[in-house]
Order: sequence, then structure tokens, then C-alpha cells
Amino acid sequence: MEANRVVNSDHPVRRRRTTPEQKRADILDAAAVVFFERGFAASSIDMIIERVGGSKRAIYKEFGNKEALFAALVTEIADGALAALDTPDSKSAALDTVLTRFARSLLTIYTTPKLIGLYRAVVTEAVRFPDLASAFFDKGPGRAATRLEGILDAARARGEIKAIDAKLAADHFIGMLRDNLHLQVVLCLRPPPDTAEIEARAAAAVTIFLTGIEAPGHQKGKRAR
Repeated sequence: MEANRVVNSDHPVRRRRTTPEQKRADILDAAAVVFFERGFAASSIDMIIERVGGSKRAIYKEFGNKEALFAALVTEIADGALAALDTPDSKSAALDTVLTRFARSLLTIYTTPKLIGLYRAVVTEAVRFPDLASAFFDKGPGRAATRLEGILDAARARGEIKAIDAKLAADHFIGMLRDNLHLQVVLCLRPPPDTAEIEARAAAAVTIFLTGIEAPGHQKGKRAR
């Protein structure tokens, strides 16, 4: 499943698909466009049907309601990032390898038009729809942090890292990846990063996370002369 498909809000999402999985993907693509353009509150199932076709009954049968459709969309996107932590060797491979793989995936997905659109929508509606905000966090960033916490716990058990609060460390690492880059893209201050920038940022985040930035031999509490 391509969790980081780019949403093009200029064109309706209509494709010839036949399988249930493909129809579900079409609905999620159309929902992403509508939420991006209208925000959550102003969006409706009818608007999604207008783009993708089908019936309201079919969408309700598949997803339940608009809130559940939004949650399913967030889950689909998060699955793409978590795939980097779900490989067979995730808990046994060298930690820097796993973290770098995860960092690339998360940076890419965080700055896709689809996720940026959903992020803007949920921030705008969080006060009126707290359950929507909870679903966004729990099924997206919260899942990523929990999964990474397990990876760090495994690395600690192998003696690869010192005893740490794995949950706090996972939150810190994900925060490093989002940093001002994500905010700048959200605010339309810059375009999403290209592959080269993602590679560089992922490598820098992993290096700083694992080794820190303090100079070797530096004496804490004393000003360098």
C-alpha cells in the first residue's frame, strides 16, 4: 500500500478499480482531497462520493462515519512510516540502521501533501472535535512513538545503549525529525524536502540522537578557554 501517495487537489480522484482493496484506496484518496480542501467540519460524505463515485451506504458500511473515515486515513499513512520498523530484523539489526530507515520514512511521510492537509485540518478542528485530535495522535504519532519505544527497549536489552527511559527517548527522536522543517512546510514557508535533504536530515538526527553533540573531553561546568 502506498501510504505516501501525493494528493493532487486540482483533480478529482477517479480511477477504474474493481477489488475491495482498490475501492477502499480510492475512497481514502478522495477523502484526503476533501479534508485538505474543506477542513474536517465542512467536509461531507456526499463530497467524497462526488469525487470517487459509489454510494453513501457503501462508505458507511466500510468506515462507519466521517470520523472513522478520517481515522482510517491517518492509520493508512502511519502504516507507511511504521513499515520501516516492522521488518523482520527491526529488533535485531544495528540500531543506527533501524533508526536511519525509520527517519527517512517518517520525514518523507510527514511532509507529503496528504499528511500536511490532514494535520492542518485536525489542528483547526481540535477544540471542537477533541475525539478527532485524539484519533489523529493515537493512530499516527502515538503509534510511531510506541513502536520505536519497543525498538529502543530491545537495543537496551542487547546492551547496545545505556539504560534510558525508552518512551521519552522515542518522543525526543521523533521530535528531532519533525523540528522546524515540518512547521515550515505546514506554514507554506518552504517546499517539502527532496530525497537528498531527507537523507542528510535523517543521518544527522540519528548521529545526534546516538552520540550527542558535546565535544570529547569537554569538562562540564567549565567555560572553554
